[in-house]
Amino acid sequence: MVGQDENLTMRAYDPALDTADPGWRDDFYIPPFTGDPFTEVAYFAGNSLGLQPRATRDAVTVELERWAQMGVEGQLTGPRPWKDYHEALRDTAARLVGALPHETVTMNSLTVNLHVLMATFYRPEGRRTKIIMEDIVFPSDGYAMASQARWHGLDPAEHVIRLRPRDGEDVLRTDDVTAAIRASGDEVAVVVFSAVNYLTGEWMDMPAITDAGHAVGAIVGWDLAHAAGNVPMQLHDWGVDWAAWCSYKYINSGPGGLAGAFIHERHARDTSLPRLAGWWGTSTETRFRMDDTFDPPPTADAWQMSNPPIFSMTPVQVSLEIFDRVGMPALRERSLRLTAYLRSLLEEVTAESPAGAMSIVTPAEDARHGCQLSVRFQADIHHLAEILRDEDGVIADTRNPDIIRFAPVPLYSSYLDCWRAAEALKRHLA
Repeated sequence: MVGQDENLTMRAYDPALDTADPGWRDDFYIPPFTGDPFTEVAYFAGNSLGLQPRATRDAVTVELERWAQMGVEGQLTGPRPWKDYHEALRDTAARLVGALPHETVTMNSLTVNLHVLMATFYRPEGRRTKIIMEDIVFPSDGYAMASQARWHGLDPAEHVIRLRPRDGEDVLRTDDVTAAIRASGDEVAVVVFSAVNYLTGEWMDMPAITDAGHAVGAIVGWDLAHAAGNVPMQLHDWGVDWAAWCSYKYINSGPGGLAGAFIHERHARDTSLPRLAGWWGTSTETRFRMDDTFDPPPTADAWQMSNPPIFSMTPVQVSLEIFDRVGMPALRERSLRLTAYLRSLLEEVTAESPAGAMSIVTPAEDARHGCQLSVRFQADIHHLAEILRDEDGVIADTRNPDIIRFAPVPLYSSYLDCWRAAEALKRHLA
């Protein structure tokens, strides 16, 4: 029976945990596994690519059928004309990130949105030229910020400040971040951090860092790639200037799914702000006049450039409706329970493994993490991840040089999944 291997001292799996706290697993397709005794994988890679909601296929098929039957008439007629399709996502996206509906828009990809928003909010002038970000950042963010500096004729080595944790530490301290912002003072143009760090799983103190940036007169933006759908946020109330996120991770919109953006209403209402413009960013009243006057509405919609890709937008809507039904408070509560369980099991494995074989990098305090636990290994992480996948049906992802990321996603992960991961690591590290 599962959990009864006499060679293991780790606690046995208790089925009552999943009975009492099942989550919303039935709403998703769980990839199959052919290894005995399990028929499904234990999936911990939702921080890289979320699983497919069962409702997605039918929803996309509806739009494909409308295209087949209506052609271009689908733009203007039917229960959901394509020209207005993006509007249906405003409320659900806003609730997900703690925004007002007119502050959010679903569009583009994450890195494209970073550039679109920086085109508006990074306007180096005089002494105020610097961008402050973290050093341990997903490469795309680093490339984007460096290229923004170069676009304005500035040397990134001088004008992009990348903050590192203290020697011997894995994560940034909030006090060190805010001190660095204060030290640069009126030289700071934009502060932009990942809300949840892709490598360490650290959830930054978003209100404190936002306040610190504003105190020196800087614009503050956030990359929510690993935060949206993972941790509760109140972007509007925190006074965040702008944010961008992808939707294919925790929001489960499929590979390369359509991204989102937030622009605080104090900026969205300022129609004089410079921006990269396209015809979908002009008001609905003037969009089809086909004249040369750009007439942006006082909403985040003004940052759109092209009409929405319907077949990419539909999966986003399906998933956002799940989040709306579940609610972020309930999701966060289960996330904390599930992550605490996995952490406790991994700590047991650490204690019984050879010294230094593994260690958890992600902060333990609830306010400093989402559902991802990043674990450092002395072993070859790529080989270990392959063994976990092929022999145990445990799917997690690697990040060089020595991290395997385990994300028990509260929508669909189970306590059994967590136990399987820990039990497999126990055997392989013995």
